[in-house]
Amino acid sequence: MTLSSWLRLQRRDHSIWEYQQTNATQINQITDLIAIPELTQLINQAVEQNPSLQQTALALKIAYAQRGVTASEAIPQLSAGFSGSKEESSDASYSSDLTVSWELDLWRQLNDGLRASEMDIASTQALYQSARDILGANVMRAWLQINLQQQLVDIETQRLTLLNSNEDTILERYRSGLGELEELDTAHSTTASTLATLAEYEEQLAQDKRSLVLLIGANKQQVDLNISSEFPEVLLPLASLPEQDLGRRPDLQSAYYDIVAQQYITDVAYKALLPSISLEVALTDVASSPTNALFASPLWSILGQLSAPLFQGGELRSEIEIAELTTEQNYWAYQETLLTAVNEVENYLGQEQALDKQQQHIADALNSAKQSFSNYQIKYRQGLVDILDLLTVQQQTFDLQIQLAQITYNRLTNRIDLGLALGFGVSL
Repeated sequence: MTLSSWLRLQRRDHSIWEYQQTNATQINQITDLIAIPELTQLINQAVEQNPSLQQTALALKIAYAQRGVTASEAIPQLSAGFSGSKEESSDASYSSDLTVSWELDLWRQLNDGLRASEMDIASTQALYQSARDILGANVMRAWLQINLQQQLVDIETQRLTLLNSNEDTILERYRSGLGELEELDTAHSTTASTLATLAEYEEQLAQDKRSLVLLIGANKQQVDLNISSEFPEVLLPLASLPEQDLGRRPDLQSAYYDIVAQQYITDVAYKALLPSISLEVALTDVASSPTNALFASPLWSILGQLSAPLFQGGELRSEIEIAELTTEQNYWAYQETLLTAVNEVENYLGQEQALDKQQQHIADALNSAKQSFSNYQIKYRQGLVDILDLLTVQQQTFDLQIQLAQITYNRLTNRIDLGLALGFGVSL
């Protein structure tokens, strides 16, 4: 299939896609994955205040302004002038002129340039949507990261409370002659290690909160970080969705519009070889006073001009070749983006299934560890096991809790990534 044939098919398919999107009853957004009002409010606040996104929004406005510049080339141009001069031993002389010029778009060259500008706007708008989507996803990830760190702090706090209780139990047993003082040193060592880990988690939690505030583009006083210490439910099970259209992805849309825009630019380059016709109407007058120069009977002149390039050292042909090669380059960029999109979806779907299995296995292991933990506590009080055995089981239980929290976090963030890969985003 040739590149031009591919473009025609893509235009047709894209028109069908736009119709389907316009007439769709519902389009899922990435915010539907974690539908928490406080989180949605933070995402909206980030969209309004994030400096990087605002720069992208200004780029879109610049693209609209550039289209206005291109569109003005097809409109008749009007210019006016007034001047005066005086030489020695002569009277002052004043002149005025009013000129209307217009280039006929005989070959629709200007129209092609305008369409290219429109495609540039569409591409920039898709990039802006992509930036919004990524920003919303990053806010959601930061929210979940804070959620995870709060859980880790809670788990380590529970571990520390239990270790302090172990030390009290060891002292009671020692005073009763049932234990040895070395057991207290072992418990002290484990407690100190837990204190260090807890300090690390608390500092990481503070950094995560600062990172979220920075991502939103505000200060601490403007952001309400009332975040729960429990993971939210994902309302939309993405892995069970029967079919999705990658045409929702803004990066694919942008890459497609870049191809179409470059094709119009190629058409402009070809039509630069053709003759052009321009018309000019001038209204001029020269008088001895400013009043006469402006209001006396003027002199009209009408000029029509036909021009065609004869020899420019191969410049126009080189521009055509550059335009064609750029179009092909954009085509391969689209292919690369499409292959990347498909690969991302497959990877995230595979990761979703793997994390689901890991989550189930760790949950089973944690239940068994909790039962073993209770049994070892009873046996230690009865003197049937030593303190090292008890601490090992306790550590295993808390470590599994941390592992389960981390896997749950990974699964939630993977669903966000999968939503982005499928084209779910933040509504404009």
